[in-house]
Amino acid sequence: MAGASMKDIKLRIRSVESTMQITKAMQLVASSKLRGARARMEASKPYMKVARTAVWDIALHNTGAQSHYVIPRQISQRCYIVIAGDRGLAGSYNANMFKRIEWDSRDAACCVIPIGRKAIEYYAHSRMPIVTSVEKVEGLSLEACGNIARRILESYDAGEYDEIVLAYTSFVSVLLQKTKLKPLLPLDARDAPERTSKQMLCEPGADTLLKEFLPQYLAGLIYSAACDSFASEQAARRVAMDSATKNAGEMIEDLSLRYNRARQSSITQELTEIVAGAEH
Repeated sequence: MAGASMKDIKLRIRSVESTMQITKAMQLVASSKLRGARARMEASKPYMKVARTAVWDIALHNTGAQSHYVIPRQISQRCYIVIAGDRGLAGSYNANMFKRIEWDSRDAACCVIPIGRKAIEYYAHSRMPIVTSVEKVEGLSLEACGNIARRILESYDAGEYDEIVLAYTSFVSVLLQKTKLKPLLPLDARDAPERTSKQMLCEPGADTLLKEFLPQYLAGLIYSAACDSFASEQAARRVAMDSATKNAGEMIEDLSLRYNRARQSSITQELTEIVAGAEH
């Protein structure tokens, strides 16, 4: 009985050791990818800062009529661009995003543009219809972001959507990532730079200029958010795999202790049987 128990414990130890090797390897891969992801994330910020200033100079500091891209609409149809993970095993990274969208989308009819394999899998069985999708966040090109930007802008101009929201995860630190919902259209005045600009007259008009420049601006926002989200995913996976590796180590220690106790019990039983046999 003790022999069978020892064998089971030994097999369990080997199984946990194998799992720990996998989690440790995934942790190292996530750490490596995180360095590159953070570099791309930081590299995308200077362009977005300049582009944001240019867009708001046109939208808010124009002496002509106010652009319709700034005027809020009565919301009856909303479109979410949801950036989630390419893979699982990243703690609550993906679940937090989907919960946030479910909570925010209660007050209007919604559709979704999922970016990332996990987002596509989730919304394939959701109440929200999928407009279009992009399978991978890793390596997402600016061209793909531009295609999405032009499509949502055309739909917004046609009145198909009253609001377009970008949902992504903001990288704060390796230990902290926050889900964010950023309104793309109409332009949110709270996103305007805090600076004083002289009044300006736009020719051939604010709407015309914005229609030309907005696809690039929106593409940049989507790309920057994807860089942020990918860095957040790798950070979440690194933390989750680190925790899993530590838990596996603790389990191995506990199983080793149980194995040694079972082995000691087996030896004691054998000695007792030998002594009892010698007395007879």
